Amino acid sequence: MTDDSREGRGSAAFAGLSARDAVECLDLAEHPAALDRGGPWFVVVPFEGGGRAWRFREAGTRPAPDDGVPAWVGPAPDAWRTSLGGGAYRDAVRAVRAEIRAGEVYQVNVCRVLEAPLGAGAGDEPDAQALADVLGTGNPAPYGGYVHVPAGCGMDPVWVVTASPELFLSLRDGVLTSGPIKGTAARAGGLTAKDRAENVMITDLVRNDLQRVCLPGSVEVMDLLAEEEHPGLVHLVSRVAGRLRPGIGWADVLAATFPPASVSGAPKSSALRAIRRLEPVPRGPYCGAVGWVDPARGRAELAVGIRTFWWSGGVLRFGTGAGITWGSDPDHEWAETELKARRLVALASSGRTDEEDG
Repeated sequence: MTDDSREGRGSAAFAGLSARDAVECLDLAEHPAALDRGGPWFVVVPFEGGGRAWRFREAGTRPAPDDGVPAWVGPAPDAWRTSLGGGAYRDAVRAVRAEIRAGEVYQVNVCRVLEAPLGAGAGDEPDAQALADVLGTGNPAPYGGYVHVPAGCGMDPVWVVTASPELFLSLRDGVLTSGPIKGTAARAGGLTAKDRAENVMITDLVRNDLQRVCLPGSVEVMDLLAEEEHPGLVHLVSRVAGRLRPGIGWADVLAATFPPASVSGAPKSSALRAIRRLEPVPRGPYCGAVGWVDPARGRAELAVGIRTFWWSGGVLRFGTGAGITWGSDPDHEWAETELKARRLVALASSGRTDEEDG
């Protein structure tokens, strides 16, 4: 639980930047252009849009002090419930395939949300850094981190912990880069032709998104179908980059690229309509964007909010999903959602994986 004497106004750490003591919160639905000044801003944008950004009194590249971080105590392993059970999820896969056959869409990412009770009383707020430390040890990820501004500190609260392997947007020296993931298996030999075709499709969608805000002719696919190994998983990852046009701000960038292509589908507008019909609960920060924007340095690092936990109102949540194409098998796609969740949910429940248990 949160030690108010340690981090009463919150802390954050992500992609080489750490901060503590929140002093300002932006409503990005109302003021997205504010990301172009001040900061650095730690950003959380739900899949459904809008989002918030927080500025902290102390921010820098040194790790946040960890004195007094409590031990993580998660929910019971058998306490987790899912928004879509196996039968309902398989039915959703079949529904997407029917829409593909009808020519309505090519690919849709179908997700479900797991949740478990965790803390319920006043002041009974878990410590996000404690879970982030557990995930950083048991499931290190290139875009791991957290943003935590507790309730009762005079601004909008936030509680998000991510172990994301996927780059949504990176800005450095005027170059905007995205690294979509499509294709997941327990080992490289399990990746299929369907995975490769899906990755190419989504990479092309990302390329089109970046072309809306980058200089003509500057958008390139830097890597295609690269294999990346992560704890217990292997992914197919591509990388697309382009040079931002002069005068383009973060309101323009987010309007052109959000929600991330890899967790929506193609065409994006049709996929989003299918998601609204098929998924019974909002995704929230899952499949949204988590990270930071630093206008003074012209830098930003934002992850796609996959492998991500969020907490509110006494409930810890975690999302998992799979990309559905005509080549999808309902049983296989359900198994992929289980594979993506298994290790991280085990860590959040007990602080260690089954593998570490022996």
